[in-house]
Amino acid sequence: MNAPADKSIKTFHGGCPHDCPDTCSMQYHVQDGKLLKVTGNTEHPMTRGGLCVKLKDYEKRHYHPDRLLYPLKRTGAKGSKQFKRITWDEALTEISTKWKKIIAEDGPHAIMPNSYLGNQGLVHGLNGGDAFFNRMGATVCERTFCGEGSCTAWLLTVGPTAGVDPESFSHSKYIVIWACNSVSTNLHHWHIIHEAQKRGAKVVVVDSYASKTAKEADWHIAPKPGTDGALAMAMMNVIISEDLVDQDYVDNYTVGYKELAERAKTRTPEWAAEITGIPAEDIRKFAREYATTPPAAIRLGVALERNYGGSQAIRAVSCLPALIGAWRHVGGGALQFPVWEHPYKFDVISRPDLIPEGTPVVNNLQFGRALLGELNLKTPLKSVMVWNTNPLTQAPETDKIAKGLANEDLFLVVAEHFMSDTAAYADIVLPAAMGAEMEDMVLSWGHLYLTYNEKCIDPPGEAIPNNEIFRRLAKLMGYEEDNFKWNDTECLENYVDWASPTCDGIDLDYLRKHGFARLKAFGDKDVRARHAKGEFPTPSGKCQLMAEGAKNFVAGPFRQMYEGFQPGEDLDPLPDYVESRETADTNPELAAKYPLNIISPKSHGFLNSCYANVQDKIKGQGEQFVLINQLDATARKIKTGDVVKVFNGRGEFSGVAKISDDVNAGIIVATLGYWRQLNNGTVNCISSAEFGDMGHSTTFSDNLVEVALR
Repeated sequence: MNAPADKSIKTFHGGCPHDCPDTCSMQYHVQDGKLLKVTGNTEHPMTRGGLCVKLKDYEKRHYHPDRLLYPLKRTGAKGSKQFKRITWDEALTEISTKWKKIIAEDGPHAIMPNSYLGNQGLVHGLNGGDAFFNRMGATVCERTFCGEGSCTAWLLTVGPTAGVDPESFSHSKYIVIWACNSVSTNLHHWHIIHEAQKRGAKVVVVDSYASKTAKEADWHIAPKPGTDGALAMAMMNVIISEDLVDQDYVDNYTVGYKELAERAKTRTPEWAAEITGIPAEDIRKFAREYATTPPAAIRLGVALERNYGGSQAIRAVSCLPALIGAWRHVGGGALQFPVWEHPYKFDVISRPDLIPEGTPVVNNLQFGRALLGELNLKTPLKSVMVWNTNPLTQAPETDKIAKGLANEDLFLVVAEHFMSDTAAYADIVLPAAMGAEMEDMVLSWGHLYLTYNEKCIDPPGEAIPNNEIFRRLAKLMGYEEDNFKWNDTECLENYVDWASPTCDGIDLDYLRKHGFARLKAFGDKDVRARHAKGEFPTPSGKCQLMAEGAKNFVAGPFRQMYEGFQPGEDLDPLPDYVESRETADTNPELAAKYPLNIISPKSHGFLNSCYANVQDKIKGQGEQFVLINQLDATARKIKTGDVVKVFNGRGEFSGVAKISDDVNAGIIVATLGYWRQLNNGTVNCISSAEFGDMGHSTTFSDNLVEVALR
């Protein structure tokens, strides 16, 4: 660790808590109990001292003048942001009293938690409140904002494996970044890819618009939104028909090749060209290059799942490495979420054993529908607690959510750092601690390191960490289980399988000393070829090109580890192209009203909706923009700089038009994250809450809209 020049400044280990695959190792610099500066940890092999534009002044977020410092009780109409300060005792007493009354009158199903990855900490993050609400018997929250359809597809195909080590991309010669804007959302992996590129690796980006990453690629392939599955199936067709298959690998380490090859026969490049808009010869070239340039690696992005058939597309892409034997090589294979090899004990964190049989499930994508009674819940929701998420910005069908939250009969509790769009509707607002103010281990879904976060300052005002909120509430509710009495250190001791072979030589003391540790996961970046001899963690032990008898499911951590009321529909045993719901071909009547397809990627300057209330981040990100092709702009008499409205039958938002060749005709792009209260609507006003084909995934890029001058 770099020693500070000023001996009065002490340095502590930190980990970025935000929803990002990089999970940067950081250093907190503290003087006289105040956080002076946050820097990247230069000793970390993956993050290498770098911080993204969001984190470079993270200390300012801790001391932002708008930060919530005290518990608040609503005094005006919901959404009016009229509150009065109250004590913690008053706040928690009112919450527990209300909940006990609701439970007595309507049962615990009338209460629902709503959380996501606004904090990625193991203790204070996604699953931090699960045990509390599972003990209560509250309605289970299924959280599928991002990547859960991808998880279902990946687990069905290759099982809970990290796949290719992200650091091993340094050895790759052919790199495919499929629906991932690494430059903006996976910066530290991009460095590795860029270095490989400079040494001669070819980088191909598959993305429906010219993202920052696509512009850095050697080749940008831009299929029509939602048609990636057709592209992947056509690649299979070429690889199989031109005898580019690694037959030995397929014979020994896969199941279902014969059946897959039969399906692929009709998925020709010409067939795919009609669907994707990519010339057939380009598809052939892509398939041939990929199959004959080892080591070949694919980085799967979560955006790939955001159409109705997105998870089937991911299954198709996930099959490609096995067909060409890419898994044999260091730097060969595919990367989804390395978290599958992390030794976290989610059953201990979430306590699904406490969930009463028959407890209902509500998905957070359909939160608005649940609030408005559209889901026909046996027990209507009377109370919701929200933490680590801002559904009024991030969830689809946000107009429905706003209407539901405005209901005076809904008792809403929100734990937050700032008066977010959702917090503005709360009855009780609880001030939550930030990164430097609490001990935790930050979950990583982008690399193979454990990252420790040390508490080094006290929270300002009366803010407290999320887990402390639940500890206090558990006491008032009369919950006596041991886990509700663990302090944060004891939680970490119990939440990680320290006896796992992946933790050989690693314990909490080691992390306190070093700040991070690479998991002992099948070798380091220069030797790891995880599936060179198969050994896939699937029921067959092989890559499942065909998953016979597969049923639809949502992975446990995303539904409080509850296995009740899983979707359960029969799935196609084989991957294939599945059409989107909202296109001119599949829904011509809707397309006549709303002819443009919208893509809504994450912003460069915000993290989901975090920082969207911070002036210098807003300045860096710019106003809400709408990228539009010249042909579409001319047809609507739109010029660059015009304020436009984007709308469909679900809602509308405003933005500033930017005419650009970065998008093809028929497509517009508007990034997520802008707050509703600071803008005229948000992108998700137009987003459908319908599920994708697997894992109750999102359909954020499966929406038709129209654009007009405001």
